[in-house]
Amino acid sequence: MSIFAAAVARSKNGWTASELDLAVLADIDEVVDALRDTEPDADLALLFVESDDEYLAILRLDEGEDLRVFGSDSGFAEESRIGSVLLGEIETPALGLDDLAVEDDEDKPADPDADPVGDADLLGDLGLNAQRLLALCGREGMLPSDVTAEICQKIGCGDEMEELREA
Repeated sequence: MSIFAAAVARSKNGWTASELDLAVLADIDEVVDALRDTEPDADLALLFVESDDEYLAILRLDEGEDLRVFGSDSGFAEESRIGSVLLGEIETPALGLDDLAVEDDEDKPADPDADPVGDADLLGDLGLNAQRLLALCGREGMLPSDVTAEICQKIGCGDEMEELREA
């Protein structure tokens, strides 16, 4: 399985982005420690994990302590050791795809079989609510890297993520 893991962290000096190697990490606590270590003074750190152009997991760490996790599809935990580490103990989100109040076709998920897990509203205070995140993850033709890029542009770290991918 091809995995890309990028951490973005926001501190008083702005956003920074760095790639993480998750292959050597044994459990979620080690992942959290690695995320925390990317920018120890960050008030907010996000980890975007993209797998095989199919799955996306997002971890959010506030003030180095409060962990919230979202996965675009529970299948990631079943098909990958890293997916299992990230999503293995997560329950289905309270807001499912069938519960979305769709405002227009752009927000309508294309994949009714997707089984998102975790906290779909983990980016709500950054301007991307649960409905929009679920719609992005389920939109036809959107790869996990496309979703990550759109999220990063929306929250203000798009340039940092783009530089990381080009490096």
